[in-house]
Amino acid sequence: METENASVKGRQGAARSQRSHREVADELRARIRSGVLRPGQRMPTQARLADEFGVERGAVRRALRILESERLLTNVSKGSPATVAGQPGQPGPPGLPAGPGAAPQPSMAGLPPRVTEAFAAEHVQLDALCLTAVSLTAAIGEPVRQIHAGQLKPAKIDVRVLLPSRDIDLAFPSPVDASATGRLQRRWLAHRNAQGQVLRHNLLTLRSTHGIDVHVTFRALPFTPPVKLYLLNGSQALFAYYTVQRGEQTVGQESMDMYDAEGTRSALFAFERGAGPRDTTFVDQSRRWFDALWDTISSELVLTS
Repeated sequence: METENASVKGRQGAARSQRSHREVADELRARIRSGVLRPGQRMPTQARLADEFGVERGAVRRALRILESERLLTNVSKGSPATVAGQPGQPGPPGLPAGPGAAPQPSMAGLPPRVTEAFAAEHVQLDALCLTAVSLTAAIGEPVRQIHAGQLKPAKIDVRVLLPSRDIDLAFPSPVDASATGRLQRRWLAHRNAQGQVLRHNLLTLRSTHGIDVHVTFRALPFTPPVKLYLLNGSQALFAYYTVQRGEQTVGQESMDMYDAEGTRSALFAFERGAGPRDTTFVDQSRRWFDALWDTISSELVLTS
């Protein structure tokens, strides 16, 4: 009897490791489109779905988020079970993660839900290359809140961030009048450091409050990045361009004509491993590119003025 039980457990463990969140999403999508799950009907709880498919609850949550991004489900992030959309396929609430092939969203809309989804993993791995980390700092807020509320329970969090070095002449933001370069550079540096310090503090606090193994590391780039890149758990790459424009901005008490890019409004393109050869290759090459910068030409970064 003990041997038989061990065999059953072994088969269950194998099922858990073999079935992906995309396979769960495919099955639930088929049930919705065939009418087995009707518009307005509540889905089974995540716990029941995890038992049915033999997967971890994190895989169920990712599957439900895919269907939510396709407008087939609503209320996925609520405490109660999700609901089949009244009119599957119709536009839903803004700010949901876009599935593969969907239109890009502004960084401040598209990044937070995907970062929150990534924090459902037991080991969260998040890499970012950006100008100031303002979008990432804002996106971290919701998963940190859910951790404090007991809704997310990662055991380990590793975050690596590449930012421009304080020792370079920034390509942007930069003043049209070169005589103001020093003042603008000091303003950018203070902003870069402040955002990085908030990001690090909010994550490292989870060590003492929840016993999570947290590591946050910054390194400096010897150039101004023309793009921003976020890598989530080795499975997603989110990419946006910094489009430089000329305009008038207020710096302290002074109005200044300058070249700058509004990173928080940049269109964020999402790529996911397993969504097709092109997506998978983009994620893998983005990881390779980030690691190469991290291991070669970047240098130690200290968040001080």
